[in-house]
Amino acid sequence: MNTTALTATVALLGVITLLLTVMVFGLARQIGILHERIAPMGAMVNDRGPAIGELAPVITVTTIDGHTVQTGGPQPEDKAQLVLFVSPSCPICKKLLPLLESFGASEQLNVLLIGDGDPAEQAKMRKAFAIEGIPYANSVEIGQTFRVSKLPYAVLIDESGIIRSKGLVNSREHLESLVIAKESGYGTIQDYLIGEGGVAPPKGHKAVQH
Repeated sequence: MNTTALTATVALLGVITLLLTVMVFGLARQIGILHERIAPMGAMVNDRGPAIGELAPVITVTTIDGHTVQTGGPQPEDKAQLVLFVSPSCPICKKLLPLLESFGASEQLNVLLIGDGDPAEQAKMRKAFAIEGIPYANSVEIGQTFRVSKLPYAVLIDESGIIRSKGLVNSREHLESLVIAKESGYGTIQDYLIGEGGVAPPKGHKAVQH
């Protein structure tokens, strides 16, 4: 009698295990489908400052190591320019700094860092993250011109000096969304995702910000 009960129990446990296995595989499949359908969030765009599609203000500044650089205008080596506003007191900025050299190289960008504060603190941060190869300027004027109020904030300017995308960024994916928006012809990655199922915009299309 005990042997029969034990056999039945083992069989029942086997059936339950099989059902759980099927449920886990089914759940994994649904999670995979959901992951594919979830659109990546791009950089958060605001309507302040120079608009997407406009010529970027050309402002010449001196970097903290004495070189002259400018925002906007025709870019060296025919590359787009990524202007990233950072600060030593911004924790998220410090997470992005180690990514910038590899990101700029892989996306063929001229990266320019803009700070607004104590030059010594900014130079210290630059050295700590070994990004001396990236131009870094301390400029109140550029931050005010682009109406930057929160950090880290990025502006992507194309080879001819036109603003193609901009927004708050806190990850490499957000930086990549700016490049995707530029390459797609849309002003933001969100606009690109909305229009992805429709007719592609003509070359030079300028998205309307909402």
